[in-house]
Amino acid sequence: MSAELSLDHLTIAVLVKYVPDTQFDQTIDAEELTVNREESVMSELDEYAVEAALQITEKHQGEHKVVAFAMGPASASKGLRRALQLGADEGVLLSDEALAGSDAAATARALAAGVKHWQKTNAATFDMVLTGMASTDGETSLVPAQLAELLELPLLTNVASLELSEQEVSARRDLDDISQELHAPVPFIASVTDQINTPRYPNFKAIMAAKKKPIITFTLDDLDLDPSTIGRAGSWVLVEDAKERAERTAGEIITDDGDAGVQLADFLASRNLI
Repeated sequence: MSAELSLDHLTIAVLVKYVPDTQFDQTIDAEELTVNREESVMSELDEYAVEAALQITEKHQGEHKVVAFAMGPASASKGLRRALQLGADEGVLLSDEALAGSDAAATARALAAGVKHWQKTNAATFDMVLTGMASTDGETSLVPAQLAELLELPLLTNVASLELSEQEVSARRDLDDISQELHAPVPFIASVTDQINTPRYPNFKAIMAAKKKPIITFTLDDLDLDPSTIGRAGSWVLVEDAKERAERTAGEIITDDGDAGVQLADFLASRNLI
């Protein structure tokens, strides 16, 4: 699906996730076996994807639109509002009881349907879909690849830089000891790392402006999806049991009376660590 970009008229989708705030202890609902998301925020790693989209639009001056997508209960709109404060133009929330309990595969199906529905209703096509490299709760990094398969788009993962031309995207992926140069036709999907930029901090003016930006909700009726392909019914991974993590026991304290090194070596040897 190769096309040519109009660099002065870009339409960009950014996927963001509403995740439990790491400042609080995570708990699991005993009946539903799902993570309690009462104290949640937009995933920190998704801020890099939003910032990447904004920097692209600022570099290529013109008439652009950045649309943030999220999936979750009504409260997930708070995560979208954060994306709007950062600079996204519009938010789309996929929210329906049938979506509850979706694993990565079912989530990708719903997001793909949401992207397609937005394109259909707006008579527009996204030039790119950007995501963070992982969510800070599940950390699977699976959704970008699954979404690329469903949308039939080329995928660039763990991207540390992006450069656009009218025909393709050029990217750099940094590994432990080498960097890879990647190229793909447009439109495309890319997951970006926390090395790609430094997300901006919204000022008061941006926070107030975000209150007037629209957040649209798509339900299952809008998405044209079979209920058996989403939620728990459509998930490939199911949680059957969950237990609280055992409390950590106190460690062994070594007092240095001149032989601390020997004591430490004996301790490690007794546990077959050396």
